[in-house]
Amino acid sequence: MEASCDWRSLAERAKGADDKLLEQLRLCFVDEHFGGRLREAWEWIEQLRAAEALAVKAVGAEGVLWTKELRSFLEDPRKHLAKKLYIYALDLQRGKMSIEEFEKTGVAAARTSLNTNLRSVYQAWVFLTIVALLGSEHGARIVFPEHRHILVERSGRQRGGNIPPNLVLLLEGRGYLSFFLEAPRPIGWGDNGDLSRAWRLYVALRPDAMVYSGRVLNMVDLTRNPPIIQPDVIIECKELPDWYVRVREVRGPFARPMTGVEWRNRWLRGLWAGLADVLGVETPEEAYSVVSKRKGLRLSEPQIVKLYARIYKPRRLYLVARTKVPERVRRELEDERIIVVDDVGFSPARLKQVAEELADLADYRGAGETIEVDGETAKLLYEIASSIGEKSLSRVVKLLAKLGAARLEELRRLASEG
Repeated sequence: MEASCDWRSLAERAKGADDKLLEQLRLCFVDEHFGGRLREAWEWIEQLRAAEALAVKAVGAEGVLWTKELRSFLEDPRKHLAKKLYIYALDLQRGKMSIEEFEKTGVAAARTSLNTNLRSVYQAWVFLTIVALLGSEHGARIVFPEHRHILVERSGRQRGGNIPPNLVLLLEGRGYLSFFLEAPRPIGWGDNGDLSRAWRLYVALRPDAMVYSGRVLNMVDLTRNPPIIQPDVIIECKELPDWYVRVREVRGPFARPMTGVEWRNRWLRGLWAGLADVLGVETPEEAYSVVSKRKGLRLSEPQIVKLYARIYKPRRLYLVARTKVPERVRRELEDERIIVVDDVGFSPARLKQVAEELADLADYRGAGETIEVDGETAKLLYEIASSIGEKSLSRVVKLLAKLGAARLEELRRLASEG
């Protein structure tokens, strides 16, 4: 961070000023209003970069691909926040905005960007730390995407009409785990018929992470309620110390009146039934009545987490909190069978429980004929298959397994001889 300067004096000279002065104005503005929080941001970024390096090494990845927004923030949070003031500085320069309006609008825009990116940083740290633990403790290796980069971004990856994972890991001797971050999301559609089928994904609630046992390359299943394959695990991250007192506007199907056709739609009625449980009313119709009177729906963060559990019905739902969760809130969540992992900070040891339990859920479902082996082993398997006239490698492996059961001692001797 550069030495402090007076952005107001620069603002008074803004009319007709060149780009260099406007850039200095924006940077000075960020320093004055967010200097302390920028120091915190750099500390968080340092923790995330450390987790990135560990995860890449642990699972044999080539690197991590970030969203455009988060990548810019990680490179320089000060300059990133200053970019958010660009249009407002131009309005100031042209006399379309007063200094007071610039300050009020600029603070709001920069604060929103800072909070959003810090949330993304912590969410990514939790994800990459779990990946690193799975690699170092359980021999997990990246098998998807094919380019072997861990995906944090999802830009344009749903255009083909499906929703692929951000990462699939193979745990030796256990199976696969498939990770989807901030999904489900809208998918591509070609005509009105496709749009009607895809619409449910536009309004679906979106937890931080969903994890599936097995190799799942497309989470979409439009025959289900909600229209995705039921997740085995949901992970929701909370970086703020007072997250549990905050409320959020829940849009999607709760944000507008429903037609009779929508009421007859089974998946939407099921969603409102889950909401009825969270609001403490008995029927979907009562839940709709409550929301209609409010002209929208504002839920507390604990209510939203419980709604995830009610609607998606995962086998496990973890709430990972950076700070200590009050006992009252913990009990409220645990009553819904939500596993609270709190006071995590940036300590990988605090996430070891989550990684261990995820490893236990790994499975070979969805693997088909795919077998991940090293090059020499693959060559040997092909030679065996050719010599016995067998085309299926998986059948060759099963035959070898049967042979091993019958001649275990001889196999042990051969193994000891290399």
